[in-house]
Amino acid sequence: MTGPNSCAAADKLARGMSSTRGGAGGRRGGHRAPTITSHDVARAAGVSQSTVSRVLRNDPRISEATRERVLAAARELRYVPSEVGRSLVTRSTRTIGIVVTDLTSMFYPYLIAPLHEEVDASDYRMVLFTEGVETFEEEAGPAVSPTRRALDPLLDRLLDRSLDGVVLTTSRLDGTLSAELARASLPFVFLTRYAEGVAADSAVVDNSLGASLAASEAVRVGHTRFGAIFGPPDTSTGRDRARGVRVALTSAGLELPDTMVRHGPFSFETGYVQMTELLAQKPRPTVVLCSNDTVAIGAFNAARALGLGVPQDVSLVGFDDLPMAGWEVFSLTTVHQPMEEMARTAVRLLIERIEGKVETSSVRQRMFEPHMVFRRTLAPPPAA
Repeated sequence: MTGPNSCAAADKLARGMSSTRGGAGGRRGGHRAPTITSHDVARAAGVSQSTVSRVLRNDPRISEATRERVLAAARELRYVPSEVGRSLVTRSTRTIGIVVTDLTSMFYPYLIAPLHEEVDASDYRMVLFTEGVETFEEEAGPAVSPTRRALDPLLDRLLDRSLDGVVLTTSRLDGTLSAELARASLPFVFLTRYAEGVAADSAVVDNSLGASLAASEAVRVGHTRFGAIFGPPDTSTGRDRARGVRVALTSAGLELPDTMVRHGPFSFETGYVQMTELLAQKPRPTVVLCSNDTVAIGAFNAARALGLGVPQDVSLVGFDDLPMAGWEVFSLTTVHQPMEEMARTAVRLLIERIEGKVETSSVRQRMFEPHMVFRRTLAPPPAA
C-alpha cells in the first residue's frame, strides 16, 4: 500500500467517520464529532498504532516509505497529535513557564515578545505566570525585606509536571522561589534578576555599571544635589543599581543624603509619589536618578503636575531604555539594557539545560553591558 492508495484509504475512512457524525461541523443531534486518533491514522495507513507513534517521534528505524505513508494519512485525516499523550511517552511537555510580577507593568510586554519568539522558534510552548505585585514597607527601612507574598499557589502551578522548565524574571535575593524549584529538580534560568546563593544559569545586565554611568553623567553636566528613587533592596536590580549610584557619587566627592533617597516597587505609582516627596525637600534636588524607566515616567508626571519643567527645573535619568522612553513627550535620558538579547539568551540557556546539553553541575552566567542613551531629560542644573 503506497502513496495514492494510502490517501484513498484515508479518504474512505474519513468519509465513513463523517457519515456517522452527520450535519455540517461534524455534529449530529448536538453531539461533538469524534476526535481523530493515531489509531485512525494507523488503519488508514495500514500500519500499527505503535508505528504511527514512532513516525511522529521521528524514530530513525522507520523506513522512508512507511514514514511517507503515515504522514500522508495523517494529513488526509487532519490528525493533530495529542500533546498530553506525547508527554506521557516522552515525559516532556515542551512547555516553558515564564514568571513575571505584573502584566500591567510597562516593562514586561517588551520582554515577553522576544521570549515568546525564541520559545516558539525552538518548538516549545510558553505559559505566563504572575507572582503578584511587589510591595515594600518604606517606613521599616531599606534593610527590611518587602512584604512576603504567599508562594504556595504559584509553586503548586509550577511543579504540577506540566512544565519542562521556567524563566524567572521576579527573583528576590533570598531565593525562596528558585530554591524550591531547585529542590524539585525543575530546570530554571534567571532573567534580569538573580538570587543569592542559588546556583543557576542567568542572563542579566551589569546593573551596578549602568547606574554608575547614569550618576557619572549627571555629575559631568554639573549636578551636585542628587535625589534617587531606588527599587526594592531585596532584589539584585534594586540593590545593585543603588550601589552603582553611591559608588559613582562617592568617587566624585559627593553625598547622597538619606533625606534624598526613596525606595519602592518598579512602578509608575512609585515614581509619582516618591518624586512628589523629593521635590518637597528644601532645597530640592536638581536631578533625580530613577530605578527604571517606568519609575522615571511616574516622576516626570509628578514634576509636571507640580508645574516644574523637565529638565529646566529638575533633571531625570531612567534605566532600561523602554521604547516609551524614546517617545517625544518624554524623550527620557536613560541606561540601555539589551532586553531582547537577554530574553533570547535566557531561553536558549534553559532549553539546553532541559535537553541535557550541558553538565548538570555547570552554571552559566551571561552578563550584558549597558550604555547611556542621551535624550532631553538630563541637562545642567538651573541657575541658583
